[in-house]
Amino acid sequence: MASGTNYLQKEESFMYDREKRFPMEETRNQARIEYTEKGVLHMASRRCEVLAISLSGAVLGIVTQFHIPPQFCLEIPEARIAKVGCVVMRINTNNTIEVRFLRMMAERELNRVFVFSTHPAHRDRVMDLRSW
Repeated sequence: MASGTNYLQKEESFMYDREKRFPMEETRNQARIEYTEKGVLHMASRRCEVLAISLSGAVLGIVTQFHIPPQFCLEIPEARIAKVGCVVMRINTNNTIEVRFLRMMAERELNRVFVFSTHPAHRDRVMDLRSW
């Protein structure tokens, strides 16, 4: 089998290009990315910060001097959001990465992120306990 790109990889790329983009809203939450190293069972994790988030993606602040895997799981523990699959879309030079979620975030999950955010724009956000 020849190395390089195949039809499936091209189709996956088109899938993310054609998806609807939701507007990003600034936030500031602590998060953690988890990934397997070298495709083995050993799980590694690194701390990061969610700088902006939407229903379909996020901008993460992380030290990019290490190898960032193309797919990983994102956890936001304070908002109790566990293991959201992510695909790296872009690595920026200012230690931020843009990721797309493999599933859409629910509106109530997004509200939980904003409630626990330390960003000044979300200072007055409250949450209904019945929706927890």
